[in-house]
Amino acid sequence: MRLLLIRHGQTPSNLEHLLDTAVPGPGLTELGRAQAEALPEALAGEDIEAVYASTLTRTRLTAAPLAAARGLDVLVRDGIRELSAGDMEMLPGDVPQAKPYMRTVFAWAAGDTELRMPGGESGAQALARYDAVVAEAAGSGARTVAMVSHGAAIRMWTAARAVNVDVAFAAAHPLQNTGVVVLEGTPVDGWKVLAWAGAVVAPAGDSGPAGRPVAEGE
Repeated sequence: MRLLLIRHGQTPSNLEHLLDTAVPGPGLTELGRAQAEALPEALAGEDIEAVYASTLTRTRLTAAPLAAARGLDVLVRDGIRELSAGDMEMLPGDVPQAKPYMRTVFAWAAGDTELRMPGGESGAQALARYDAVVAEAAGSGARTVAMVSHGAAIRMWTAARAVNVDVAFAAAHPLQNTGVVVLEGTPVDGWKVLAWAGAVVAPAGDSGPAGRPVAEGE
């Protein structure tokens, strides 16, 4: 299966750099709406057969134009929502009190899944819920699936599950609004990243560091 993990469009909380992870969350800014409207053309070359979104407002609004352009319903699933900030909810992401958020996210990706976000979920819980939605999509028979999700969740799940992207790469490459990570594989056979925000990613076994971009995408 070809899996497109798409970060939502810009929100007011993105402009304030806030850890805004609770449901339902904010809508989109004017730029965010324009980003969502641009997705159908940006992904015109993808034969998308299913469109998923998380339970947060911003992902559903981002997914709507893409689903409408393909004549599809948006399948809303809680499992691909953002990683809960717990006690850090609504803190600016650059203040010292918020630093444990991304440290915890990447610790999960590195395998420390019993670690718990302060006041929130554990890595095992976060991965299990995301895995369940991916498994549902893989079992649907759709050959290409788009999932509109969230930056930290996409980076964590991809670093944990893809054979050719490591934590260092995911940590060094934030995903911009409506940025897309393209993967190929199955829950049984595993996943490899084909592209990260337009950059082609080195295959597993390449002599360079895992996740090394090797060329710019078309």
